[in-house]
Amino acid sequence: MRAESSFTKRSKMEMSDDLKAAAKKLFDEGKIDLLVGYEKGTLPLRTTPCFITGAEETDRLVWDGFCSNNLAVYLPRLFSNEGRPKDWQPPRVAVVAKGCDGRSLVGLVKEKQAPRENLIILGVFCRGVVDLKKVRAVLGGKAPAGGELADDGSLTIHLDGGEDVQLGRDEVLFDSCKDCSYQEPPVCDIRVGPESSEKQGQPDFREVTDFEAKSPQERWDAFVAEISKCIRCYACRQACPNCYCAACFAEQTQPKWIGVGTDLTEVMIYHLGRIFHQAGRCVDCGACVRACPMDIDLRLFTRKMVKDVRELFGYEAGISLEEPLPLCTFKMEDDQCFITEP
Repeated sequence: MRAESSFTKRSKMEMSDDLKAAAKKLFDEGKIDLLVGYEKGTLPLRTTPCFITGAEETDRLVWDGFCSNNLAVYLPRLFSNEGRPKDWQPPRVAVVAKGCDGRSLVGLVKEKQAPRENLIILGVFCRGVVDLKKVRAVLGGKAPAGGELADDGSLTIHLDGGEDVQLGRDEVLFDSCKDCSYQEPPVCDIRVGPESSEKQGQPDFREVTDFEAKSPQERWDAFVAEISKCIRCYACRQACPNCYCAACFAEQTQPKWIGVGTDLTEVMIYHLGRIFHQAGRCVDCGACVRACPMDIDLRLFTRKMVKDVRELFGYEAGISLEEPLPLCTFKMEDDQCFITEP
């Protein structure tokens, strides 16, 4: 879909102003009931999701390199009719979306979790967001008082006492941002900020390729080593926009698939089930890794699914509203190696 409007390259402060203006216009024209975006957090270098219901609240909106949350995660709950009155009508919702968030929104629309006619995608140009775990590791316990992320991705951190610390782009961005091929949503209704003039790059699956080159036993050992860290908190599931099931298989009792304890076998079954559920859905936004308190490298396994779906079905999640989902269709030319070479 062609965006309604676009802007020339602007500073992040100007982009925030543009975002506020676009949001206010949507409310003033009566086009939306709710806007999901970002506002300044209570701690330095942080933003937090916000839910705005009127034009008078749009001044809360911000856009900068600290807007890490994938806001698409809220859509299934906002549009669910579970527990609603019979005459309930779904709200008209606008969502501020980076490239990865926008792709998640497309997936939710295609899987009937969000009605397209009730959704406005406010696309923002993104050069990556800051990984606060990396920042804390560099600071070594020093508390930041604030900071700014430049257009080139470098970060200036202000410490208490007036000292500044300069960090380069590769030092502070999430790994998923470094691998990202979409700086803006492929499907967008209103674009806020610059329209990218750069060609989208091809994703780098180097780590997945290295993993694939290992023997089956080595791959299994690597999987077990990572998953054995899991404390079964389900943070990865809760942060993922694609994990929208009202009842997760991991907690069902009728039928009961697995237990809810931390026995390693049951933990591995939970993760294997969740990873395979990401086939054709995962957009590599990194929400699962950001949420994990144990720093499990879940991206290695979900990116394996992303790579396999690209190679086996020629499909990339969240790019087109029209292209059928790979696991919901059949083509005669689909590779049958899973039958002949299991």
